[in-house]
Amino acid sequence: MGRAVVGLTVFGLLLASAATQPNQNDWDIYSFHINSTVSNRYATTVITSRVANRMGESKEIEFHVQIPKNAFISKFIMYIDGQAYDGVVKTKEKAQQQYTQAVSRGQSAGIVSSVGRTLEEFRTSVTVAANKKVTFELTYEELMRRKHGKYELKIHARPMQPVRDFKVDVYMHEKAGITFVDIKGGLSVKELANAITKTQEDKQAWVHFYPTVKQQQTCDGCGEQGLNGDLIISYDVQRENEFGDIQKGDGYFVHHFAPSRLPRIPKNVVFVIDRSGSMSGTKIEQTRTALLQILSDLAEQDFFSLITFDSEIFYWKKELVPATSDNVEKAKVFTRNIRDRGATDINAALLEGAKMLTKYPREGSASILILLTDGDPTSGVTNRETIQANVRRAIAGKFPLYCLGFGFDVSFEFLQKLSLTNNGVARRIYEDADADLQLKGFYEEVATPLLTDVTMIYEGGTNLTQTNFSQYYNGSEIVVAGQILDNEVDNFIPQVVAISVRNKVNFSKASTHPDPIENVPDSVLERVWAYLTVKQLLEKELLVSGSEKENVKKRALELSLKYSFVTPLTSMVVTKPQEEDTEVLHKPQEGNQQPDHLQYGLQSVSSSGQMGQRGLPGASSPRQKGQRGYSGLLFFGRHPGYLGKGTGASSSGQMGQRGFPAMLDSVDDSHADLAVGYGQAFLMEAGFTVQLPTASDLTTLAPVTHRFWLKSDFPSRPLCFDISGTVLLKLLHHPSRELYINGELDSVTNGGFSKIVIRLGSDQRLEVDAKGITVQLGQNVSRHVGLDPIRTGSATIIRTEKEIDIEAEDIRLIIYIHQKDREHLLWPALRQIPSESNMDGLLALKSVVYEISQQSPLIKVKINESEVEVTSATTTDYGLGSPRFMECFHASADHILPRPLSNFLVKQL
Repeated sequence: MGRAVVGLTVFGLLLASAATQPNQNDWDIYSFHINSTVSNRYATTVITSRVANRMGESKEIEFHVQIPKNAFISKFIMYIDGQAYDGVVKTKEKAQQQYTQAVSRGQSAGIVSSVGRTLEEFRTSVTVAANKKVTFELTYEELMRRKHGKYELKIHARPMQPVRDFKVDVYMHEKAGITFVDIKGGLSVKELANAITKTQEDKQAWVHFYPTVKQQQTCDGCGEQGLNGDLIISYDVQRENEFGDIQKGDGYFVHHFAPSRLPRIPKNVVFVIDRSGSMSGTKIEQTRTALLQILSDLAEQDFFSLITFDSEIFYWKKELVPATSDNVEKAKVFTRNIRDRGATDINAALLEGAKMLTKYPREGSASILILLTDGDPTSGVTNRETIQANVRRAIAGKFPLYCLGFGFDVSFEFLQKLSLTNNGVARRIYEDADADLQLKGFYEEVATPLLTDVTMIYEGGTNLTQTNFSQYYNGSEIVVAGQILDNEVDNFIPQVVAISVRNKVNFSKASTHPDPIENVPDSVLERVWAYLTVKQLLEKELLVSGSEKENVKKRALELSLKYSFVTPLTSMVVTKPQEEDTEVLHKPQEGNQQPDHLQYGLQSVSSSGQMGQRGLPGASSPRQKGQRGYSGLLFFGRHPGYLGKGTGASSSGQMGQRGFPAMLDSVDDSHADLAVGYGQAFLMEAGFTVQLPTASDLTTLAPVTHRFWLKSDFPSRPLCFDISGTVLLKLLHHPSRELYINGELDSVTNGGFSKIVIRLGSDQRLEVDAKGITVQLGQNVSRHVGLDPIRTGSATIIRTEKEIDIEAEDIRLIIYIHQKDREHLLWPALRQIPSESNMDGLLALKSVVYEISQQSPLIKVKINESEVEVTSATTTDYGLGSPRFMECFHASADHILPRPLSNFLVKQL
């Protein structure tokens, strides 16, 4: 069994792949969508794969994707014949207990394993009946890390077959403002460059990658198996003040601190290089190459030295020397002569390096100790705990220790502990052709110290993430999250105290931008806090012991379960029905598995008693769209759906321009608001239980599901519910005026309304579809497909390419025309309605009034004196020209609507 690797990732990565190339006559990936939404440097990515079994018999359908090692899976769903199979994240103990109870019945498919430097592979499979389809959806979250002055989102695509509907949609929303967006990678060159569209605004950016089947087969590295390469999207944000920016909302805050207009602090650096026998060959050659480049980059104000070691210690100089051109050239000569030999005495080497930095301190400088090794201690002191104690005592918190582990023979957990106990980090260097660039790239991250002894202070804050940092480097970023005591924002006073060269500096709100604190009414802040807290607790758990270790572990586990994070302490449990499997998904820890092999932890138990490895079934919740209008307060949208090319929904349930989610802007609340929301339920639990049918049960397709939502006056989060089927809906009935507006929901292929009919009086009828308008006045019927204004009876109709404005007396209805998957959708929004109260229909609904009666362990709200259990979900305001993402509380229609749902259905348009 090998080890999976959990390393620090800077960017998001994902891969769609199959273990074997599928035969086109067997099963077909007819749609593969990747939707990534980055909001305030927090990325949520949803991968949705739709696969059809083209055979006349049942087939096992596989779903393989790769996700960042630094990410947490937070949701996994699969849809088969209208049935959603999702589940729950449990403690490892409970999950293993469930697994053990079934172990006698055998083990089957499901693997999540390491597949390289920054990825873990998620695999799952399910048996699908002849000529049937399955949809998989996987959601994961991660906090973007800034490196070299930018954030990177890296998408690695390899579906193993050309996909007719292959789309990558990335939406970025940064309240601080976006300075640049660059796209590179193998999937951005030659013909594929024509498949990329990029749009950047002040605070938002969209990137679309829609390659044709032909383009998927003709790019470099592509062929009959389709795409195989990277799409890397990098960007950075505005930093108008050195204090940084703070977002706050719902009692939480997130502070991004990355000053750049500061003098560079000269550094003292000692490189401690392993030259033992195991470093022979390519490793030692690449180490020499990297060191030669690093030495060339030293500034003249820097001091440095080199130590090599095996079972003995070898010095270039026994003291720090300035990085003059003469000293650098002499150090290069020493570097070129480094040869491998002997055993590995890590303890003695690190103590000598620490001694050198401590013996020659320089005021106004920053000291750094860097260790490069490929193995475990085999000479001198070999007890790891003793080495950790010795090094910690020698460094005494005066400078950070960075440990670089070369390859997979090294004990990475040992290096992690060495680094974390000394204010540094550990990084694995992979034995690839670019190992020298990896080494140089890491050095560049720490090459330019700007601050030391950084202390982040938040008066009025509590439950803070890490607030003390030994050094801050140019091009990086410090992120702190926490809660605001009693949500008293006026009493919340942030400041940063640090050392710059020889001076103490203070960064505070008053000394910088007029108001660097921005309100963010978005639960993303809470999830950033939870993500950071869990990450740091997992690191701390490595370093402590006894009761303190148990307390840290308990807290990390509680948060993992609450926020549905699959972490090394939790497992995702997938329970299938009778005669099916129970599967358990674990997250691997760095150093516990070899790359590309051992399962990250998805174990399956089948009732057949056979053991094996298969894939974990997961379902995709098809994308959801939304629209919002002004009069009336119902929001409705399709639940299963696709992204729009011009405007559409993300698979995360978020909608935005050009197929991307957008943040909700303020809307004119002088009118009641109807919105059609297309959203994805977002469970705040820690996992899910999946019930899978047998192949013989897979006979029908999933019904169309549309999501509706009702605006609330307070709290601000709306309530949402779903309606299944392509039904006819009563939008607005005004009997005294003989006004009737009804709508027909569309099919699975489309979303929203395919047709809207307005009847005015006894002889006037307007029928609107995406292609045109049919006007009936008495016995006369005419069809209008152009943009010329229409005047008929009491109605005036003005049409543009993207909306239809219908005015009849004091009624004004806007029908937006949006596009999704090259199909046009209709979305109604009332802008003006009569003041009379005798109206009925979805557009006539008033704001819902409710209060949250319980938040944990389940969310409950009180509506009209009734307590209703709800779940956190997402939807979109799609009743505007630019859709806006929203969150909602989800429950059944009959719990939310003032009357039974049947009252809002009609038999004919």
